[in-house]
Amino acid sequence: MAGAVSPAVNRGSLVLVPLGSTEQHGPHLPLSTDSIIATRVAHAVAHSLSAAAATAVVVAPTLHFGSSGEHQSFAGTVSIGTDALRFVLVELVRSLSTWAGRVVFVNGHGGNVAALVGAVVQLRSEGHDVAWLPCATALPAPGTDTHAGRVETSLLLHLAPELVHLDRAEAGVTLPLASIMAALAVGGVAAVSPNGILGDPAGADAAEGARLFAAIVATAHDLIDRATPTNRGRLE
Repeated sequence: MAGAVSPAVNRGSLVLVPLGSTEQHGPHLPLSTDSIIATRVAHAVAHSLSAAAATAVVVAPTLHFGSSGEHQSFAGTVSIGTDALRFVLVELVRSLSTWAGRVVFVNGHGGNVAALVGAVVQLRSEGHDVAWLPCATALPAPGTDTHAGRVETSLLLHLAPELVHLDRAEAGVTLPLASIMAALAVGGVAAVSPNGILGDPAGADAAEGARLFAAIVATAHDLIDRATPTNRGRLE
């Protein structure tokens, strides 16, 4: 399997499945931002888990298309929607479970959550050992910073600096998310932010991105190693 930590894929393996998106991230970040983050987190976590337990962890190929309808007003966005994504996740785990011992989705895009919850709850009711977790950290984000702002820009400056165009970076809407959620739900991101940014990338740098990435990886490692899924299938 492409991306495996070990050349040997063994029955009973833990399989991490990175789940991203292909969607606008303002004028300065790539369409693959969420996929890049999820992929790199999954590989880093696989490495740390393998080292700690002396056992191989398999990283499956990344799912690059997610549920991104809220970004559809912006060119470049490719979304398959919640229902289609849920069906894909269900069938993937049914296939993986014929040889894998456990499957964990490493999610890089918030819009995928409804599909993840629906799929994982169904799959667990079928007896599959599957869960999901977000690429998140307990470290506070500066202000309102939910999409293409300082956090994601810092992460990409650390992970893929050649894909970041800081000369195009600009502030988006910086109002609290709660105050714009109703308009966003009806009209998508474009209804609240003409440039597609929820936050402000000002101050982003690679060193901050490295710290954030290390915190995300450490959190994910601990969740996979110690946590049990909630009734929504999320490791907490």
